[in-house]
Amino acid sequence: MSISTSGGEQRRPSVVSTGKKAPAGGKPAEKGAGAKPAGTAAKSGSTGGKNGAAAGKSGSGTRVPAGRGGAGGAGGGAKKPQQRRPVTPVKVSQGRSWGSIALFTAVGVVAAAIIGYGAYAVIQNGKKWEDKAAAIDGITNFRESDPSVVAPIPGKQSHEAGPLTYKVNPPVGSSHNIAWQNCMGDIYDAPIANEHAVHSLEHGAVWITYRSDLPADQVEQLAGKVRGNEFMMMSPVENLDRPISLQAWGYQLKVDSPTDGRIDDFVEALRQNASMEEGAGCSGGITATGTTPRDNVPGDQQQPPMPPAGG
Repeated sequence: MSISTSGGEQRRPSVVSTGKKAPAGGKPAEKGAGAKPAGTAAKSGSTGGKNGAAAGKSGSGTRVPAGRGGAGGAGGGAKKPQQRRPVTPVKVSQGRSWGSIALFTAVGVVAAAIIGYGAYAVIQNGKKWEDKAAAIDGITNFRESDPSVVAPIPGKQSHEAGPLTYKVNPPVGSSHNIAWQNCMGDIYDAPIANEHAVHSLEHGAVWITYRSDLPADQVEQLAGKVRGNEFMMMSPVENLDRPISLQAWGYQLKVDSPTDGRIDDFVEALRQNASMEEGAGCSGGITATGTTPRDNVPGDQQQPPMPPAGG
């Protein structure tokens, strides 16, 4: 735009807006008052976006391409959203599983016990019954220590009528009555005749005897080991020097309590094994109590005199 002056035609200088309002009163801002050069206006308006183009390098008012820089620099150029890094799961240590350890330990102990018992059973089954009997602490083997205890009474045969006298109490062998005492797990609550009992021992029975003052509950404990078991019988005996005495042919064991584990060992080793008449039974014998033998009751056939023990 041209204006006429007295000096001739002159071009009006271009005015570049600084983006600031004029001070009140219409006076333009002076340089000394902080006004920036014309060329800096575009820079101050484009600082909001890193990628926005400068509004004008020379202050000529050049337009800024759309999308390159926001108006006034506000929010110029949208930033790409940052991607979150995946969260690594945190492992929580739970310590040792004591339940599983205890279970495996218990299983191992049981397995070892089963194996150990199996080995023990194999060894025990391989032993002769005489060896098992000899291993019982406190047992007396009269067959070896005093054969006269099981040999026939001098001047008598193996089967004899009437009362007989024995070297040990209760007797474990020697001459006896022709009839035996029934030994099918019988429990006798009164004394029985020695002469019938010894004949039962000859058949392979184990005879458990007890002192008459043994408490009733202990008597019942003993009865539980006898009742219903073939080749076993039980009765009280007078003048017994120990609370309980066990007899098999030629063997004796005396104990103080029915809970003594040797009782079971004695029965296991000697029941039927100590028999002097293989195949003889325990049924059909005397079932009555009383210490006088019954001579009129049928029994085994008369036998020849028994040979000396070990002969």
